[in-house]
Amino acid sequence: MDEAVFEESQSEQISRRLNWLRAGVMGANDGIVSTAAMVVGVAGAAVSNSALLASGIAAVVAGALSMAVGEYVSVSSQRDSQKAELALERSQLKADPAGELDQLTELIRATGIDADLARPVAVQLTEKDALTAHARLELGIDPDELVNPWHAGLSSMLTFIVGGLVPLLAILLSPRSIAVGVTVVAVVLALAATGSISAHLGGANKFRAVARVIVGGLGAMAVTYGIGLLVGTQI
Repeated sequence: MDEAVFEESQSEQISRRLNWLRAGVMGANDGIVSTAAMVVGVAGAAVSNSALLASGIAAVVAGALSMAVGEYVSVSSQRDSQKAELALERSQLKADPAGELDQLTELIRATGIDADLARPVAVQLTEKDALTAHARLELGIDPDELVNPWHAGLSSMLTFIVGGLVPLLAILLSPRSIAVGVTVVAVVLALAATGSISAHLGGANKFRAVARVIVGGLGAMAVTYGIGLLVGTQI
């Protein structure tokens, strides 16, 4: 009976894992676009290869650290909120156990369990672990699987670096005369992959998702390249 009650909770855990995977894909996408925009813009200014290398590395490092810090702060806030909710639920269980048992019974009935079975199931779950039962069914939180800000920050940093290496390596390893063109092609292919994966995970239309990220990436590169050309002619 416990498995039936917590079937929805297991589904939510799978959903959370998919959300983390989508976040990783988006981190890689950010790394691709921001780094590509930086190196293409610098290339447009016709600077030396060493300056191009320095700017590319700086873009990847700065972007990765920014992603890591931003994700860490965001997830830390979420974790603090989860802990606060669990603390409040714990105090309510201590202050009014009978009322909380009634509430759990109604929550179980809402999952589709027959009314004549809901009460015994609620009693059984309360005896086993009242806080976990309420946290999962009432709050949608698994006390044993709170979000981890360190994991979030690290994964965001790593996926950003992986994405940023695509345009950086493309422009550094190509002959200077065709480096921008090669980088554009590499970025388009990489964005097509991340857009397709993101759409697949979210069940969205892949064509629209891919077109959206490619257009955005091309637009960013076009703007920064134009700025680079303008600045280059003034130096």
